[in-house]
Amino acid sequence: IFISVDETFDNDHRIVSQRGSSSGKFTFSAADSGDHRLCFTPTNVPATSGFLFSGSQVGGIKFELDMAIGETSQIESSDKDKIGEVVQKVRDINARLQDVRREQVFQREREAEFRDQSESVNSRVVRWTLIQLCVLGVTCAWQLSYLRAFFIKQKLT
Repeated sequence: IFISVDETFDNDHRIVSQRGSSSGKFTFSAADSGDHRLCFTPTNVPATSGFLFSGSQVGGIKFELDMAIGETSQIESSDKDKIGEVVQKVRDINARLQDVRREQVFQREREAEFRDQSESVNSRVVRWTLIQLCVLGVTCAWQLSYLRAFFIKQKLT
């Protein structure tokens, strides 16, 4: 939807000209008293019912208009309450974000400790594997020399 606000008392001076979403809220507070023209122009509103218009774009708009003339402290106080709620939600989200960051740092530290421990265990496994291979090689060499000596003694070769 396209929204424009013009001051008719000031030679149609345009104050607001903005493109908004198809739903939501628009608030305007006039700085000067006088006649104002509010123009809401729908842009490509899709049809929501009926089989005749289901594939085409039709224009239409439905809105509620609340106007306050004079003192607007009640509107401003409700807006301040909503802003206060939003500020509190932002604080809560920031606190959660800090908690998540602390948890990430903790997890990184745990991962580093685990990685160091895994590397230590893997190096021990490799070391013991090499020691076992050496012992196996020495045992094979000893058995071959013993069997050769045994067969020579028995005169089988």
